[in-house]
Amino acid sequence: MPQIVLALIGAAYLGLAAWCTLAPATTSNSVGFEIIAGRGQSEYLVVYGGLQLGLGLFFLSPLLFREDPLAVLRASLLIHGVLVAFRTAGYFLFTGTTATTHGVAAAEWLCLIASAAVYPWRSGS
Repeated sequence: MPQIVLALIGAAYLGLAAWCTLAPATTSNSVGFEIIAGRGQSEYLVVYGGLQLGLGLFFLSPLLFREDPLAVLRASLLIHGVLVAFRTAGYFLFTGTTATTHGVAAAEWLCLIASAAVYPWRSGS
């Protein structure tokens, strides 16, 4: 079951990487970013395209390389726990968030909850 959860999380990140890489103006606008020609475009490509792609492959790695998923599952808990904490703080600190932001927040919560649900809490891990 952990491999399935991680595969779904990885696929979501791959989809996000593709969307951000292929349609940066659309994706950045949907979350309220303004991309400045040159440096802004480069940064968006690297962080929202490249980093998301790297995360997607990382979450898929237990499936791709037939490895024990425990370390990747633990990383998923840490990464998504931090994302959820910062996203929650953002909702208290800022107004005017978009539907896209709400969708991303929901996905972050789902990733955290799904990772926690399949994590072997009692096995001494």
